[in-house]
Amino acid sequence: MTSRTLPNSPALHRVVAVLRSPQSTFPLACATEVFGDHSPAIPSRYAFEVCTEHPGPVPTRAGYDLLVTTGLEALERADTVLIPGWQQPIDAEVSTAVIAAVRQAHRRGARVVGICSGAFVLAAAGLLDDRRAATHWAQAPELAARFPRVRIDPAVLYVDHGDVATSAGSAAGVDLCLHLVRSDHGAAHALRIARQMVMPPHREGCQLQYAELPTSGPVADSLAPLLEWLAGRLDQPVGVAEMAARAQVSTRTLTRRFSEQLGISPGRWLLDRRIAATRALLEETDLPVETIAHRVGLSSAVNLRRRFHEAVRTTPAAYRRTFRADETGTETKAVTR
Repeated sequence: MTSRTLPNSPALHRVVAVLRSPQSTFPLACATEVFGDHSPAIPSRYAFEVCTEHPGPVPTRAGYDLLVTTGLEALERADTVLIPGWQQPIDAEVSTAVIAAVRQAHRRGARVVGICSGAFVLAAAGLLDDRRAATHWAQAPELAARFPRVRIDPAVLYVDHGDVATSAGSAAGVDLCLHLVRSDHGAAHALRIARQMVMPPHREGCQLQYAELPTSGPVADSLAPLLEWLAGRLDQPVGVAEMAARAQVSTRTLTRRFSEQLGISPGRWLLDRRIAATRALLEETDLPVETIAHRVGLSSAVNLRRRFHEAVRTTPAAYRRTFRADETGTETKAVTR
């Protein structure tokens, strides 16, 4: 992977990934898919680059080498430093040069992101001391033992503190990266990228649902048909009893399935979908708040404003000013987060 010359446009947010042998290819690919180049239909918002401590061939766990020609000096110009996994022997120390470069980038104001085992680098740099963090559930005990000041949350898909962020296993890196895109450029832009990747813009639940598989007993019925049905009826009032009737189960069984498969209640899931639809309409239309409230099933502008503020910690009007679309469809951000 030869680093290409990046555009000089100040509008592009530079994401620089630090690679290490043997590099895990999947978390790197996940980040590339989110922050890399997309089709002309999706405006460019990021410039993606890779670097390594010792430029040259970087062996991967997939059996091939990546040619990385840029060293750690690339972090000096990064807006986001990304660690897409970090494979090394147990108890091995992270290079002092890598730690110094990551710390310096963080002091300069760069956001530092660890995907999966990339959290070990952030912990070694002291960026996770006395803070919650995520990593792969199987590596959580080792991270906790080596860095006792880090508050490991083995359940969540990701944790974002603004200046630092960590994700669970490799695929959760996509969840985190799309979350960062939402934070940087709004829900509509993240939705475009997710749609191109043929995946949901926000995955429900937590990584505990993947940690252990039952050795016996029936597999829980999928909620997918019900969720698809609900997503097409956001403008209609739907209660838990109606959901249960649609799924042909009791309300207690439905609530249990939501908890087991998604980690939240049926009502919470539906409200989250209504808020997500509200964000997209605020970003991409000039519809009045009252009209949006009826379209997303929140009944009135008063109810929408209350629910929206509880979820996003801002008003619909302020959110719309922050993420506005101009007449060409190019999103502009009025304030920094």
